[in-house]
Amino acid sequence: MLQVPHNDDTADGTAAAEALSMPVTELVARSGELKGELVEFAQHPRFGRQLTARLRAAGSSGLLDEGIAVRTVDHFALQHRLHDGTTVVERFVTQRRPPLTADERAMLLGWRDVVEGLFEVHRDDDASGGTVVLHNLIDDLHYPVRSNMGSEALAVLEQGMFTYGRIVPVHPATGHWLVSGYLSPYPQSSGPDVARAALRMATADPGLLRRNRDLSRRAWQMQAEDRAAFIDLFGSDFVILPPATAQEQLTEHHRRRLEEATASAETDGRPTTDSAPGAEEMGRLPEDYMEADSVGLIYDEIEGLNYYLDFGRLDTLFADPSLAGDHTSITQLRNYLSDDTVSPLPLRRLAWRHPDGADAVFRVLLRKPGFSWTRDGEDLLRSRKKSFFQQETAPSFSVVGERLAELLRIPN
Repeated sequence: MLQVPHNDDTADGTAAAEALSMPVTELVARSGELKGELVEFAQHPRFGRQLTARLRAAGSSGLLDEGIAVRTVDHFALQHRLHDGTTVVERFVTQRRPPLTADERAMLLGWRDVVEGLFEVHRDDDASGGTVVLHNLIDDLHYPVRSNMGSEALAVLEQGMFTYGRIVPVHPATGHWLVSGYLSPYPQSSGPDVARAALRMATADPGLLRRNRDLSRRAWQMQAEDRAAFIDLFGSDFVILPPATAQEQLTEHHRRRLEEATASAETDGRPTTDSAPGAEEMGRLPEDYMEADSVGLIYDEIEGLNYYLDFGRLDTLFADPSLAGDHTSITQLRNYLSDDTVSPLPLRRLAWRHPDGADAVFRVLLRKPGFSWTRDGEDLLRSRKKSFFQQETAPSFSVVGERLAELLRIPN
């Protein structure tokens, strides 16, 4: 069920423009030169192995067209975390010779604030500098966008069209934005298809809503309400169940929530859409989970609802550390610790549930007789799961804006 808030926010809020010593038009022109240097820097052999891996992953389907390649390099230069936790653009700003000016440094570091989305085009032909206003269907904000390749680069975008791409601030002290990489335009008639793609993007990564404070606030509120309903049904925010039971109860949880959402929308007169999945689809566990001995369900206040495979075995291990000699159990724990797709959450919960067993289990796993979870646990997690400490927190729910909801209701 999609929630549709009323939102008047825009992304062109004014900032301290007086902090700039260069006019915006000069910054835009200068950005083109510096972006070229940055891309060349990102392709240096010192980053070759990591960049090659990213390009191979992007072309895993067998096709790596120009647009995908450009966006992959752009993401690598601005957002990819290197082994030491820094980004390529941060290295460039530090190492570039001659040194950058204060405005140039702020501009390049500001490019880390990437907005990736599906946009509806609003031409602004009266504006100077070839500005086009792009309405991001995902975060429901409007962005005045320029190109450092000149106004001709935006001429292909006509009023009412759609485009997929990445934009970055011209400079943090302005409300202007720059095309970063490659824009993929779509005709106005593709609105419903673009809307469904935007919905998939927002569902897969609710963090894309972060710039819209209203949508983000509503999403956190929805997650808190959903968590309370989960606890009411399951009796706790953490349960370990047989897979079939877990799936059955998850389906029941989602059925109740969908009924509540539908009734609330009808009472408030808010529009709804049939694009959301049903309770059975939402409650369905992956096939490999159905073959497991047990499934752990943790509904965390921050991370939302997460599933954990064969979690009963780990819980038993922490409850009885004498089982640490069991190769299967200790290997499973090692996999949880080393898997960069698993957050610190399940390991923290195990240690919290079984404080007397945590030290003994990790001493065997790490072969460190003096290990203390209370003293060393967080340092261990920070060293093994760096990416989770570097990313912003975001709710697991997505709230769509009015325009996206409108497009989702348009029949093909």
